Amino acid sequence: MTLRGGLIVAGIMCVAAMQASVATRAAAPIMVKDDDLVPYTILDTAIPRSLTGADGDAAAGAKIVVDRGLGNCMSCHGVGMPQEPFPGNVGPDLAGVGSRLNAGELRLRLVDPKRLNEATSMPAFYKVDGLNRVASRYAGKPILTAAEIEDVIAYLLTLRQ
Repeated sequence: MTLRGGLIVAGIMCVAAMQASVATRAAAPIMVKDDDLVPYTILDTAIPRSLTGADGDAAAGAKIVVDRGLGNCMSCHGVGMPQEPFPGNVGPDLAGVGSRLNAGELRLRLVDPKRLNEATSMPAFYKVDGLNRVASRYAGKPILTAAEIEDVIAYLLTLRQ
């Protein structure tokens, strides 16, 4: 076997081992509890239960998404609102996201996106521990409340193609 062939085989084995590791970790539910936040359980790639026990309000969620001082989603994402100027393009366009992801999958992406992608630049909107470079106004508190998270999810679920 050539050096190049050996490196390719080693790379494939490394990827397979990482995938097996992720699959093993993902199978067991992870309970997250913080005294200041509603406890939630991560199951595979989702937080299956609402943080509030109820569905959110899609109209309120749309306002949070476009509010550059609150959700600030548009700094990184297009959200299919042509009336809103200067959407970002750092993150994926959210058009059709309600067709691709369910509420639980969206919830984990909003609550703690680094659980899915350690290298993401998306902030954790409902987490207070283990964060870096937190603005002083958010020190010790989440960016969005549990109800606001559910409102944003309700809005995102309306974005279907």
